[in-house]
Amino acid sequence: MSTSDVIRSRLLAREGDESIYELFVGPQHPSSGHMRFIVRLEGDIIVSVDPDIGYVHRTMEKLAEGREAIKAIPLLERMTIIDSHNVTIALVRAMEKLLDVEPPPRARYLRTLLSEINRIASHLYGIGIAGIMLNHSTMFMWAFGDREVWLQLAEELTGARLTHTYSIPGGVRRDLPQGFAEKAEKAVRYMTRRLENYAKIFLENPQVEARYRGVGVLKKSEASRLGIVGPNLRASGVRYDARLAEDYAAYSEVEFEVPTLEEGDAYARMRLRVEEIKQSMSIILQVLKKMPQGPIFAEKYLRLLPPKLREQVMSTGRVKFPALFATMKLPPGEAVARAEMGHGEIFYHIISDGSSKPYRLRVVTPSFRNVILFRYLMPGHRFMDFPAIYGSLDYFPPEADR
Repeated sequence: MSTSDVIRSRLLAREGDESIYELFVGPQHPSSGHMRFIVRLEGDIIVSVDPDIGYVHRTMEKLAEGREAIKAIPLLERMTIIDSHNVTIALVRAMEKLLDVEPPPRARYLRTLLSEINRIASHLYGIGIAGIMLNHSTMFMWAFGDREVWLQLAEELTGARLTHTYSIPGGVRRDLPQGFAEKAEKAVRYMTRRLENYAKIFLENPQVEARYRGVGVLKKSEASRLGIVGPNLRASGVRYDARLAEDYAAYSEVEFEVPTLEEGDAYARMRLRVEEIKQSMSIILQVLKKMPQGPIFAEKYLRLLPPKLREQVMSTGRVKFPALFATMKLPPGEAVARAEMGHGEIFYHIISDGSSKPYRLRVVTPSFRNVILFRYLMPGHRFMDFPAIYGSLDYFPPEADR
């Protein structure tokens, strides 16, 4: 009998039992993040948890279908503002498949660079939130403070602190700034030392270990059956990463490990994110070392630009949204693409009827796929384990609601 069947039979058997009472958590932002949980308790033991999502639903798919395709990029960045490049790079790849255009090698490396900077910032955000859910304010302040290092790098590379709109069909908007490599290498050295401090004050803290070890265990078979993605999947022993499964950016040209752990508990999920930060820093150093010279935008599109604008792009290394994109039409057909966000795999499906607007745009986000874990992992634990499990999942409500 599956976990869901056990929960369902337990509830049906005890329906109307006055010893079971309901507790609402949320939907105010503190502690729940713009969502509500209907928690059923027997004493302080959790019988079931129903995540009540949709409080920040913004009809993003429908909005994207009502505007030019290129304008969907800054719109859909708002789904996961803490990981805005990874959340839209698959959208750009789907457009490029329809347009039959490939970004030049340098653009692919630059995309990889920003993706990994975003991934580190996203993991630090999640670690900080998990810390404050355990009342560990030092971990919260450290992680959010260190996240600023990576946000500043992203801003210098793209010109924007959070919503970068960096990758566009055919390439990227800006080239590598002068002196960026040295700053990135300095950030890697700093973060390497800080992760050692994280271990001492948080991961190796006996109180934190007591709250995390053996709590919220997700078995490998259940993780695969439920379609879980990202660190929550890999912490249960499943070695799946969209960076390897989907050929995009420059991931096939750099070497990195896909960390996995077998325990599947809250502690494993937190440790795995730290290991992924280490791998991201390794990728960043490799990208900066192997970065090829050349254009940052597809020659196919550069030839269509007016001579003056084309010369400006070539000389400044920056691509603005030219008039070309305002009238860009997607050829009839459909395309799918996926990418690995900090939270897990994101999937896009675009159907075009030949106009400048997508006929249908569908996006499946990692938080939407992982929200089911609240139902599966909570029952049987004490209510004090609720925030520990929640924090370990790194769930982001606006990303699930879309």
